[in-house]
Amino acid sequence: MNASTTAIDFATQFLRRNRRAERQIITPEGVPLTVELADYGERASAFLIDLTIWLIATIAVLLLLVLTPFHAGGTILVALLLFTAFVVRNLYFIHFELSWYGATPGKRLVGIRVIDRRGGPLLPSAVIARNLTREVEIFIPLGVLISASAAARSGAWEYLMLGAWLACFAGLVFFNRDRMRAGDLIAGTIVIAMPRQRLLGDLVETTARFTFTDRQLQAYGTLELQVLEELLRRPDAPETPTLLRDVCDRICRKIDYKEAVPDAEIVIFLRDFYTAQRGYLEREQLFGRRRADKHQTVERRK
Repeated sequence: MNASTTAIDFATQFLRRNRRAERQIITPEGVPLTVELADYGERASAFLIDLTIWLIATIAVLLLLVLTPFHAGGTILVALLLFTAFVVRNLYFIHFELSWYGATPGKRLVGIRVIDRRGGPLLPSAVIARNLTREVEIFIPLGVLISASAAARSGAWEYLMLGAWLACFAGLVFFNRDRMRAGDLIAGTIVIAMPRQRLLGDLVETTARFTFTDRQLQAYGTLELQVLEELLRRPDAPETPTLLRDVCDRICRKIDYKEAVPDAEIVIFLRDFYTAQRGYLEREQLFGRRRADKHQTVERRK
């Protein structure tokens, strides 16, 4: 590695550290994982996108209710509105965070995700807890304001107290180092940014010549990745080209890679596979799925 490459890597890591706050999570297996916390703007943008989708879905449900032959006074209609909004809202957030591994449509568009703070799988109880807590943080005070306004019974003190309630919960994310809101504190979760460039180092190529699918990357585990790393770090020797050719052919057969790899690109192929395999295993470990070697099925913590 020359001095210019070292300087570029150092500058890249320095810029990444200043762009995002990083935290290290120790998983139940004792494996340290470094994650990047989602920015305040990203979380706000994701919430606004989800809020827009939820409002559209709520309006659609309400239109169906309005078209039914039902007659009620203004107070009952407001109560019906709030109940419908509550059901649609919680079904929306809970469904997507469970089925999309901690991401809603808004979070996925922005590139952030909810994970377990202790490095385990994101449990349904945690998803339900963090989303029901949002009701206490935001939507119940807003619902009280709407109901009071509709009934013309709200005074200045009520507005002031509810406003202070909302401000306290909204400001909580600014006063803890992990940027957790009340729901995250209760559920044991944090919101992280999904990194665009997962790995840095002398074995990681910035531009991949070869790409691999998740199905192909499921063929190997941590042990095989460590063996490949040792091989790539092996000093040049007369038998090295033959060994690299043999390993490349074995990997291609194992993952059913159809494209022929020229001799001149074997090292590039192995480095690209190492980068993709390492990123895949780290991502799986982040969601509580661990694979020690190619003989072990995916390990899921309960």
